[in-house]
Amino acid sequence: MKRLLILGAGTAGTMVANKLSHVLDRDKWQITIVDQDETHYYQPGFLFIPFGIYGENDVIKPRRDFIPPGVEMIVSEIELIEPDHNRVRLVKNDRVLYYDYLVIATGTHPRPEETPGLVSSEWRQSIHDFYTFEGAVALARKLRTWPGGRLVVSVMELPYKCPVAPLEFIFLADWYFQERGLRDKVELTLVTPLPGAFTKPRASALLGNLLEKKNINLVPEFYTERVDPDRRVLISYDEQEVPYDLLVAVPVNKGAEVISRSGLGDELNHIPVDKHTFLSTRYANIFALGDAANLPTSKAGSVAHFAVEVFVDNFLRTIEGLEMLPTFDGHANCFIESGFGKGVLIDFNYNVEPLPGKYPLPGIGPFSLLQESEMNHWGKVMFRWMYWNILLKGKEMPVTAQMTMAGKWD
Repeated sequence: MKRLLILGAGTAGTMVANKLSHVLDRDKWQITIVDQDETHYYQPGFLFIPFGIYGENDVIKPRRDFIPPGVEMIVSEIELIEPDHNRVRLVKNDRVLYYDYLVIATGTHPRPEETPGLVSSEWRQSIHDFYTFEGAVALARKLRTWPGGRLVVSVMELPYKCPVAPLEFIFLADWYFQERGLRDKVELTLVTPLPGAFTKPRASALLGNLLEKKNINLVPEFYTERVDPDRRVLISYDEQEVPYDLLVAVPVNKGAEVISRSGLGDELNHIPVDKHTFLSTRYANIFALGDAANLPTSKAGSVAHFAVEVFVDNFLRTIEGLEMLPTFDGHANCFIESGFGKGVLIDFNYNVEPLPGKYPLPGIGPFSLLQESEMNHWGKVMFRWMYWNILLKGKEMPVTAQMTMAGKWD
């Protein structure tokens, strides 16, 4: 009996379990998935909680609802990965799991303690985050009674999950405060280490123009060294300062601590892999998927989705003794909420930046690329249903894993 062990039951890990459970011979393969808690969070929904668009129950479901029959699910923290012995040690009952192939999908996580001054007596008072469920709920309570002032959204360091989320947050804040009649009392500022609003030039120009049109300040190339919670200022490494009354932070993101303990990660606990196959650069039977992997593309749900589609075919080649194909192209696409019931859609990969056009059907859409539209907003809204009912369950989505140039124009 061959043993496939999956660490992490988030988006990538759950998809792998579902897809491979349908194609591996169950008389010859045992599939086990491990996660430290029972709850699956729809993380893109955290963005909407502070503004009352989603409630708490919209983003929570039991993990076991998405684990296929016949796949063993173990709820435990992971103590250590021992790749030289093909085994993983769990905290619960000191259990040891052996594997023939290991898929690591343990994600990346906000680490606010990495920035001096961010976690202080002002944490969840004048300093908030929305990248965790608890943070989003606390920020919703804060915004309901906040009278106005300087609201600063600050990205602490690259990379971080869902690169467009800080933009979306500040666009939604503009809409939220206008609806409440407080916009003239609120100064909105986005602080980022990027040279512009986004990493890719054409998308950055479009999104930068939207910020300007909405009277939202942009402070680029700001590398936060520390936060002074008493004076309420962000301080950069070159001693520039940005004052705030309410700070919404995007903390430093790091991979799971077990990756560091096991000596498998880089300085941010992300696992070095081949960017086209997800195979570990050190071990021939270990793969890393989703946010856990050190890939030169966005840490986003769409990347996990496209990556898993490619991975499954390559994994089947591997177990048949065939060479893997370098088929993953870094494909990512993101709906960007821009407020007032509109959104922007971008679609790109390792080599091609976001371009205008129609998606997914050339010339038809219904979504418009690199353009603000109401349909793009509804695409974002509809995705939550697709996530719970199609994506996580490993069913086929109506888009290709590899990016296509069809429908795009330069």
